[in-house]
Amino acid sequence: MFVFVFSISAAQSQTTLESLQCHFTWNLDRKRSILLLLRDKMEDIRTEKGNRWLGHIYNLWGFIQYKLGLNEEAKSLFQKAAETLNKLRDADEGAWLVVNYGNLAWLHHHLGELEESQAYLSKVDALMEKYPSPSQDELHPEIYAEKAWTLMFLREDMILVVDYFEKAARMQPDMVEWNTSYVIASVNAHKHNNTSLDPDEYNNTRLDPDLLERMRQAKEQDPENLYLAVLYLEQCANKGENIRDQVREIAEQVLRSPVCSYDCVREILRVYQWYLGVDEAIDLGEEALLKHPDQRYLKRWVALCYRKKILYIRGGPLRPGVMDRAISLHEDLISLYPHSSLLKKIDLTTIYAKSHHSKAKAEQIYQELLDSDLEPGEKQMLYNKYADYLFFDLNDSHRSTQYHMNAAAIPENSYFRKKSIRSLEKNKDRGIMCREIEEFLRNLQEPTQ
Repeated sequence: MFVFVFSISAAQSQTTLESLQCHFTWNLDRKRSILLLLRDKMEDIRTEKGNRWLGHIYNLWGFIQYKLGLNEEAKSLFQKAAETLNKLRDADEGAWLVVNYGNLAWLHHHLGELEESQAYLSKVDALMEKYPSPSQDELHPEIYAEKAWTLMFLREDMILVVDYFEKAARMQPDMVEWNTSYVIASVNAHKHNNTSLDPDEYNNTRLDPDLLERMRQAKEQDPENLYLAVLYLEQCANKGENIRDQVREIAEQVLRSPVCSYDCVREILRVYQWYLGVDEAIDLGEEALLKHPDQRYLKRWVALCYRKKILYIRGGPLRPGVMDRAISLHEDLISLYPHSSLLKKIDLTTIYAKSHHSKAKAEQIYQELLDSDLEPGEKQMLYNKYADYLFFDLNDSHRSTQYHMNAAAIPENSYFRKKSIRSLEKNKDRGIMCREIEEFLRNLQEPTQ
């Protein structure tokens, strides 16, 4: 009889759990390699002083730890999220805890702690009754805002992100960061196609006048948001304005900060590269590293500047020490990001391949990676990168073509698959393995996902 009652209770809890708005119900499943990358990013941005999204960061971080099988760490982070959200809102409770309590209800449920799970379900009910949504037909703005931030962080459907932030900002206009994020998400939705752009590419896109005006207004309402300020300057430059002095001024503000903003550092170094030159970006990055030597993500962005200098910038020999410094930074990054170092190892091989005395090391690393146990998406990226290396650095077009085929054959819909298919089409036009490529592309199956 006891077992029968227990089963009914569990079934009822499951139904209630499924109706919650939280990370466990938002379809956020990711492969392990992606989860490790996300966890690294969480660790990089957690220390930002005054980060208005810190509570949401802890919530997502806790969910990632749960997906990695680290339940106690997940519970600790969920609890820290609740404390942080209350501190940021300067109150003991509010609708901002609905997602957090939902996460805790699910976590306790998965741990078999049904009484604790039910207790958090009751807390969610109490919060929703005490702090109802301003609109009966819509979620509470706190839920829209957290869901939007989470999807934006995970690079999900940006159109949906824009919609959620717009609803949150409309229902609660006093939350300045929601309106700022709405504008930033609108810019990103305009600029980026999630599956077609290389994450390292700089997309120089001019916005329509209405969106540009919204950016200007948001910048006035949120003057401390340097990331938005950099995005706005980029658009001013696209209209032909000289932004060099303004960019340098923002860079000085970033350097004066006790902790550099993750997104702002990334964006300002990109703008520096684009409008002031990669050498100035490197100098700025090195200056920042002197002041913030323990911030590994800063080293990551500086390393990318060196990589761009070596791979893409023409106009004479490199400055003395540039190659050695680039190699040193990338080697450091591999040890600093031990659980998500695949792309960093590949970046190191591209630098070795351009070095007169380290070319053999590039092939050695590639062979080690090719022999390693990787997920399909990781293999696809590796095959694509190795194919480019074979073509551009070793002039081996036939082996390059074969590895592009290997990449394209993996049924993962990604930038790297599309890039390999484009390379195969170009090789066919060049007269390289025409018949084999034509047959391969004709029989190539599209990914089902």
